[in-house]
Amino acid sequence: MPKQWDSAALFEFLVTQAGLPQEDLPSTLDVTFEDIGLDSLAYLQLQSEVFGSTGVELPADPPPGYTLADILDAVNLALAAQ
Repeated sequence: MPKQWDSAALFEFLVTQAGLPQEDLPSTLDVTFEDIGLDSLAYLQLQSEVFGSTGVELPADPPPGYTLADILDAVNLALAAQ
């Protein structure tokens, strides 16, 4: 398992798995799925991808305002604790 999950892996997921067009990738991680036009199904796909590649479980119901930066922080904190 990776020791850290980075923004490149997250952006790759957004394009290849969640269907976000490359040109719509955000310039910052301080955006939510809703901000970039992705729905709860895309978040569920992300949960599955993160768990499969890192063993980390993301919250089933992300808190309001849960940003891409929050997701990376949660994954990397969990990986560091393993």
